[in-house]
Amino acid sequence: MSKSKKSPRRQGRERAFQVLFGCNFSPEPQKECVQKTFENFVKVRESGPRSELANSFAWGLISGVVDNLEELDEVIMGFSQNWRLDRIARIELTILRLALYEMLYRYDIPVKVGINEGIELSKKFGDEKSSRFVNGILDAAAEKIRTGQLKTSEDDGQEPEPVGAD
Repeated sequence: MSKSKKSPRRQGRERAFQVLFGCNFSPEPQKECVQKTFENFVKVRESGPRSELANSFAWGLISGVVDNLEELDEVIMGFSQNWRLDRIARIELTILRLALYEMLYRYDIPVKVGINEGIELSKKFGDEKSSRFVNGILDAAAEKIRTGQLKTSEDDGQEPEPVGAD
C-alpha cells in the first residue's frame, strides 16, 4: 500500500512513532524534543488535506503520550513481567506507549484498534519478536480494561479531540 493510500490515522500513528522514537535518543527534555522534531518532520512531508489530518492526529498522539508518560510507563511495568523499562527495546517501548495511550485515553478509538495498530507498528519497525511481545502486553492491558481493573479516560470524563477517520 503506498503512503497516499494509507488512512490519515495510520500515517499519523507512524509519524507519531517516528518522532517519539527519535526523541528517545535526545538529551533534550522530552517536550522540547518532540515539538522541534515534529516541526522538522512535518516540513519534509507532503502537504495536502490527508497529510494535514495525519499530522494533526500524530501531534495529538505525541502530546498525549508525553503528557501521560509516567502513567503509561507504570502500566507497561505492571504487565512486563521481569522486564524493567530500561530493558525493553526502545522500539517496543515507544509502540507500547502509543498503543496504550490510544487504549486508555482515546475513547474515540476502540481498544481493539489500538492493539491492532500497535502490532502493525511492531511488524513494520521492530524485529521478528516485537509483535508477539507488544501483543502480549496490549492483550493483558485490554483484559484489565474490559474487566474494569484498568481505568480509561472515558471513566473519568476526559474527552479527546477526534481527528480524521480510521
